[in-house]
Parts: sequence; structure tokens; C-alpha cells
Amino acid sequence: MRLSLLALLAVATALLLGSCATTERDETANWSAQRLYGEAKDSMATEDWGQAIKYFEKLEARYPYGRYAQQAQLDIAYAYWKDSERASAIAAIDRFIKLYPNHPNVDYAYYLKGLINFNENTGLLAGLSNPDMSERDPKATREAFDAFKELVTRFPNSKYADDATARMRYLVNSLASHEVHVARWYMRRGAYVAAANRAQYAVKAYPRTPATEEAMYIMVMAYGALGLNELSDDAYRVLRANFPNSRYLRGGGKPKSAPWWKLWDPNW
Repeated sequence: MRLSLLALLAVATALLLGSCATTERDETANWSAQRLYGEAKDSMATEDWGQAIKYFEKLEARYPYGRYAQQAQLDIAYAYWKDSERASAIAAIDRFIKLYPNHPNVDYAYYLKGLINFNENTGLLAGLSNPDMSERDPKATREAFDAFKELVTRFPNSKYADDATARMRYLVNSLASHEVHVARWYMRRGAYVAAANRAQYAVKAYPRTPATEEAMYIMVMAYGALGLNELSDDAYRVLRANFPNSRYLRGGGKPKSAPWWKLWDPNW
């Protein structure tokens, strides 16, 4: 009797599992590449990024060599990005560029890679906590610049080239401002050697940017605080020659040493 009951339970369990397997059957099993791609694009149109990613993944797995699979790699990168999966988006783009370096849309791949890095940490909360790109980790900024530079260099006639160029100007200014931000931080803490080095790097690596003026001023003050008067005088002459109306040259003479807490006081 007991064995019969166990046998019945086993049969019931098997039937239940079989029923579940039938219920969970993949509805896309017989879909063509065209239909998978179409459904994925429809999901993107409604901003259902997760569903779009699933369709694109099935498309790439089942039809890896078709024309839809090639385009799917770019589209899935965009969907990953919008779904806040930046690392997956960048990986998809890099894979596309490696596999199809001569694809007609490879310029868009570089542009999208630049955009993803350009907009890293620019969501609502990030904007509230730290709205200045120059005060963030510059890694993504540099990667964005490199992607845009590759686009503009290789595809100067691309429809994305003008926007990429404009973004590159902004990124260069941000990178220069980041170096000056760090130099300023060192100055406030009395680390004058580090401050002078970062300011000097900003001047050499990113000349003719708005941050150059303050970088030169930091060099004047940092060298002066270190007793390196000749270097301080040289920096002052360059500052005066290039920025004769600089707000850092009030009174027309060389800025005098001041406590660190006064260096960036607007009333000083």
C-alpha cells in the first residue's frame, strides 16, 4: 500500500513537471531572424529595454552570421545602456568594432561608445550630488574623448562628426578643469609640490583651455610658497602676458602669498 502511494506521488510529480515544461515553452522557438529583430525593435520603441535585450540575445544566439545579427549587436548596446548596464553596452560595442571594422555603421559604434562614457554618472542623483564633470573620476571622460576622436579622425564626413567634435571640446575643458580642481585641493592642504605639478600638467596637456588661467595662478602661488621665487616669477610673467585682465592680477602686481584658505576667496 505504501509503495503504491509512493508510485502515485512519483507519477503525479512527473506529470506536474511535464505540465510546467509545456507551459514555459519558448514562444520564440520558431521565429525567424527578421521577426526576432522586429519584436526587439518594437520593444525598444516602447522603452521595454529588458525585453528588447532578451530578443536580441536570442537573435544573436540562433542566427549569429546574418545581417540582422550584425545590427543587433549595435542595437543591444544601446538597449543595455538605456537599461543602465553600461559595462555590457561597452562590451557589445567593442565586440562589434572588432568583428566588423568595415561595417557601414561602425562610425555610429564609436559615437555611441563616446556617448555612453560621456553620460556616465549623469543621472538625477549623480547630478544632485556632483554636477561638475571636472570633479568626477576622469576615466570615463578620457574614454569618451578617445571614442569621439577615433570617430572624427577615421570618419570626418560622418553625420556624427560635428556633434562629436563639439563634445570633444567640452571634454578637453573638463579634463583640464579636473587637473586644476585637484591642484586647488592640494593647495588648500599645503601640498605645494603636488599642486604645482598638477597645475603644470594642466597647462602642458590642455593648453588654451579656460582652466589655464587658474593653473598658471596656482603655479605662481605654489612656487612662491615653496620659496622657488624664480619659477614663481616665470609663471607670473606667463600669466600676465596671456591673461592681462586676469582676476588673479588685481592691483597690477604679482599676487602675494596668502593663507591657503584665502587663495580662492572671491573677496580676496
